[in-house]
Amino acid sequence: MGQPAHDTTTAESQTPNTSTPAEAAPESPTEAAPELTGAAAMFANDRASQHLGITVDDHGPGWAQCSMTVTEIMTNGHDITHGGYIFLFADTTFAMACNYPGSITVASGGDIDFLKPTYLGDELVARGHEVIKQGRSGIYDVTVTRGDDIIATYRGRSRTLPARK
Repeated sequence: MGQPAHDTTTAESQTPNTSTPAEAAPESPTEAAPELTGAAAMFANDRASQHLGITVDDHGPGWAQCSMTVTEIMTNGHDITHGGYIFLFADTTFAMACNYPGSITVASGGDIDFLKPTYLGDELVARGHEVIKQGRSGIYDVTVTRGDDIIATYRGRSRTLPARK
């Protein structure tokens, strides 16, 4: 997939600032915080993904990498990760890859294949990339891994919304 020039904004920089107001203030009165767009803006408001501890390791136009640790709440009656959490994790990575700066892009569909189970405490990484983007539609593939093991593959279909009037 290569590493194209990219926006280095990460989820860590999008999490609530716990510094004191004096530490959080801009260096000069005219300096304003940059306005978030694209994937960074989407993730800043993605309470579901943040609640699950998903982090955005890195992203850029057409690609993203995210991480997630399987927690107790994510396990099912077989003591393996519930597939819905794996889907959500892959879908978040897909969203980070398809939300270009200045766009609002949503899923029009997504499919997942579960290849291996995961367990409490497993560290998962999802890497997504654009397969094709034509007009307002796109197709993206996401591979979810645990170490060297591929545990799921996801294909998402995107649709970029027209600008609000």
